[in-house]
Amino acid sequence: MTRCYPGPHPSGRGDRVPSRSEQEQCSTWLEAELRIIRPALLIPVGKLAMEKFLPSAPLDRIIGKVHEAEHAGGRSRVIPLPHPSGASSWVNAPEHKKLLERALDLIGAELSQLWGVAALRRSA
Repeated sequence: MTRCYPGPHPSGRGDRVPSRSEQEQCSTWLEAELRIIRPALLIPVGKLAMEKFLPSAPLDRIIGKVHEAEHAGGRSRVIPLPHPSGASSWVNAPEHKKLLERALDLIGAELSQLWGVAALRRSA
């Protein structure tokens, strides 16, 4: 969510989570990209990325669902994924694995639809 490396975590394990201030200071990069690309689909990975586009909520309420979000580039469909870090055990719970599988299926369906629309536009 930031184009500026926040540095290592004080514990030495992984990266330090950037502060809200740091996220805001570096947000111009992401906002410029969103304005240029105007994505139809966003796939935020991890809580920090999700909170940029969606209201804060427990992962089991937002993973496995399609959301809509307004951002600098317009409006996009959003299908969030949990962070793949080994530090999070969220994906190991059986009910969470099902939500992750559903999210991946939704992403596949969205991409198929988007690619189909793009192919139709090219052939017209």
